[in-house]
Amino acid sequence: MTSPAGRRTYLDVLRGVTVLIMIEAHVIDAWTRAADRHTRAFGNSLILGGFAAPLFLFLAGLGVAMSAGSKARRLGDDRGAAIAVRRRGLQIFGIAFLFRFQSFVLNFAPPWTLLKVDILNIMGPTMVAAVMIWALFRRSAARIAAFVIATLALVLVTPAIRHLDVLARLPDALEGYLRPIPGLTNFGFFPWAAFLTAGAAVGVLLDAARTVEADRRLNLALLTGGTILSLASYQASFLPPLDPRSSFWTTSLSFFGLRLGFITAAVGVAWLWEQRASAGRWSPLQVLGRSSLFIYFIHVEMVYGWISNPLHGAFSLAGAWAALGVFSLLMLGAAVFKDKWKRKFLEGNHLGSKLSRQAQPLMF
Repeated sequence: MTSPAGRRTYLDVLRGVTVLIMIEAHVIDAWTRAADRHTRAFGNSLILGGFAAPLFLFLAGLGVAMSAGSKARRLGDDRGAAIAVRRRGLQIFGIAFLFRFQSFVLNFAPPWTLLKVDILNIMGPTMVAAVMIWALFRRSAARIAAFVIATLALVLVTPAIRHLDVLARLPDALEGYLRPIPGLTNFGFFPWAAFLTAGAAVGVLLDAARTVEADRRLNLALLTGGTILSLASYQASFLPPLDPRSSFWTTSLSFFGLRLGFITAAVGVAWLWEQRASAGRWSPLQVLGRSSLFIYFIHVEMVYGWISNPLHGAFSLAGAWAALGVFSLLMLGAAVFKDKWKRKFLEGNHLGSKLSRQAQPLMF
């Protein structure tokens, strides 16, 4: 074997882990009783859940670069590849509003909730911007440098953006894309888009590693470099911030670096996991990873919506974790059912073989 498999399954594994973290964040938040919400264990559970969004954004950026590179080699046209990936970003942005419309209908929510800003609202446009950056350059080194510069710029200007008075003059629906507005958004381009551009930089590296040995060396380097970045960022958190307006948990460069280092190292850990002897067997993590957008779309309403209303705030923290295990199995079953239905639908159809031939690294 002289080249990596057509699909890097360790990325599916990491995306599957991210799905579990995402479910954990929502179930623990929605189903834990008030008496347990002030404990350290609950706070640690929320910190763990907080890694889901940056992981998904990072993996989406990684997918942008890998998909664009793969399409460019197949088409022999960087511009055509960029257009195809840009279309995917626009689809994600459209799905964000479809998701909100679903919640609006099922929960009889007020119309303004259709404009709430969630992770897909940030992911879609940032994917479009990332592939435009990718298309500006031909050499991998230039693309990586551009993504690194974009990442640093997004993080460094975040404290200033959060305190920019002129943004208050914008309609809330637009301001929410730039900085959080209570009740309207938990996400914004600053600094969340930086996780996607950072992922795109790593995606360029992965796209260039087209042999098994190169893939091995790169993933070990990601594991080492990510660990070093996390440790250095943790130490830097004890120093005065670069911008006195920054807050460690939301806008600081040190917390961003700590999370980015952890995520980067996680790519290497996932690669190591897939080197085990039993890696070729059926993997529930891979199933969850390949169905990440599907699970995102269905599980939020099941956790927070009227269908689970009797469970809201009903469990101790330990009980909520037990319920999380049951709910995760339910989501795995839904993903398996979806895959079986899809295979049956495409079986014998030329569309199925076409999709198989054109399979690319999936983006959330």
